[in-house]
Amino acid sequence: MVCGGFICTKNALCALNILYVLVSLLLIAVAAWGKWFDLVSSIKVVAGVIGVGILLFLVAFVGLCGALKHHQVLLFFYMSILFIAFVVQFSVSCACLALNKDQQDHLLEVGWNKSEATQMDVEKTLNCCGFSHVNLNGSCPARCFHQEHSPPSCETCSNIIQQYTGEVLQFVGTIGLFFSFTEILGVWLTHRYRNMKDPRSNPGAFL
Repeated sequence: MVCGGFICTKNALCALNILYVLVSLLLIAVAAWGKWFDLVSSIKVVAGVIGVGILLFLVAFVGLCGALKHHQVLLFFYMSILFIAFVVQFSVSCACLALNKDQQDHLLEVGWNKSEATQMDVEKTLNCCGFSHVNLNGSCPARCFHQEHSPPSCETCSNIIQQYTGEVLQFVGTIGLFFSFTEILGVWLTHRYRNMKDPRSNPGAFL
């Protein structure tokens, strides 16, 4: 049978959803690994990543079941959820690629002020203290803050983070665009697959 027929479309849809399953398991594993080795102490961050992984796994599972059984209802819900995910992810990816330096700095400062646990993680990992200035009367988990010489010679975290912000946003935006196009491909394959007849069933029946 030529590619583009029922079997080929079914196999392509199954392969796409298996890819989503693998990505979801990778997200869950990375979040659990980061928490287990104390690389990330913020429960909200870990829970958010694991939640995204579980949601992606459920969506992929629905799509895989719908593809294997040619189930119209499952395929419809899968197609709808995938289209919504495409719109959101495409918008976020474009925003990541379009942010200028001032907007990046503003978002970094807003994110910094929202979570004290994230601040401590960043300070400990990057060996820096404070976002825009070092508070010598406060506390800081960075190694530079606890050295013998006084006062501590710590660099602010904003100076270090800003060196990599542009590259990280470019990477995240590019990866997001790539996966958003796989999602719209999934929508197209699902729509096409729903309107096909199963050649192994009754030729006069339309499923």
